[in-house]
Amino acid sequence: MVKIGYHASHEQFKPSELLNYVQKAEQAGFHLSLSSDHFYPWSEKQGESGFAWSWLGAAMQATPNLSYRIVCAPGQRYHPAIIAQAAATLAELFPHRFWLTVGSGQALNEHITGDKWPCKSDRNTRLKECVDIIRALWAGETVTHKGLVTIEEAKLYTRPVINPLIIGAAITAKTAEWLGSWADGLITTSRPPEQLKQVVDAFRRGGGEGKPMILKVQLSYHADEKIAKQGAFDQWRNNVFQSLVLSDLKNPEQFDALGEFVTLEEVENNVRISSDPQQHINWLKQDIELGFNEIILHNVNREHKQFIEVFGKEVIPVLS
Repeated sequence: MVKIGYHASHEQFKPSELLNYVQKAEQAGFHLSLSSDHFYPWSEKQGESGFAWSWLGAAMQATPNLSYRIVCAPGQRYHPAIIAQAAATLAELFPHRFWLTVGSGQALNEHITGDKWPCKSDRNTRLKECVDIIRALWAGETVTHKGLVTIEEAKLYTRPVINPLIIGAAITAKTAEWLGSWADGLITTSRPPEQLKQVVDAFRRGGGEGKPMILKVQLSYHADEKIAKQGAFDQWRNNVFQSLVLSDLKNPEQFDALGEFVTLEEVENNVRISSDPQQHINWLKQDIELGFNEIILHNVNREHKQFIEVFGKEVIPVLS
C-alpha cells in the first residue's frame, strides 16, 4: 500500500505555521511528512528558513500518527557525527517513525562555512564517507576517519534500538544507479513518466531492487486554476532548472535573477498544476505504477489549508 505524505517546506513558512499544517495533515489522513533542511530559501519571496532539526522534535511529538523523513546533506554545513547523533536521538524518542534521507547538497546552504564547494564527484565521495561514518556510530563503534571528512575518536552513547533507514537522494539516473549499491532506499522528484522510469530502473539495476522508494511530487492545487498557476509561478519558478545549475548557486538573489527568465509555460512543464483533484489522482496513479512506496506531496503555492482539506477528502482515500 502506498503512503501519501505532506511536504513541510521550511523555506516558505515559519516553523509555527508548519507545525499547524502537519497537525492538519495528520487529521486529514496523510501518513507521513518530509521536512526540508535549508539555511536559505530559494527566493526572497519565500522568505523563511527555520532550523528543521529543532522543528522535528516538536512536530513528531505533536503528530503521533505521522512518520517523518528529512532531506539532509552531511559533510560541510553538518559534520556527520552531529547528524548521526541528531538522527539517533529522534529515532530513540520516536521508534519506527524516522528515516534519514541524504544527498550531496547545494552551495546555497553549504557555502556558509567558507569551505571550498567541491565538484559533484567529490561531493558524492564525501557523502558516502559520511554515510559510512553515521552507520559506524550507530553501531556503537569508536570512529576515526581522515578523508574528505575528518572525525577523530568519536563514539555515540545514545543510540536507538532500531536504526533509521538511510535513503539516498538522486535526480539523475547515474546517481540513482550509484545509490542502489549502498543506500537503504531512493528518494527522487517528479517528472514525466518516461524520465522517472529511467531513474527507477537505474536504481534497481545498481542494487536497489526491493528497497523502498520515495517520490517527492511538486504540484500546485487550488480550486481556482488561475490562483494555482500564479502561486506556482510566484513561489517555484526559480527551481525549474537542472540540478547541474541549481547546485552551484550561492544565494536567493541568484535564484531570483535566474527566475526572471522563466515563463509560466516552463513552470507548468515542471510542476503539476491543476484545480481538478481527479487530474492529480491520475498523475499519482502513474507514479504508483512505477513502484513508489511513499509519495510526498509538495503544494508549492502558499494555500495549504485548502490543499490539505481537499486532498485529505478526495485524493488520499482513492490512492491508499
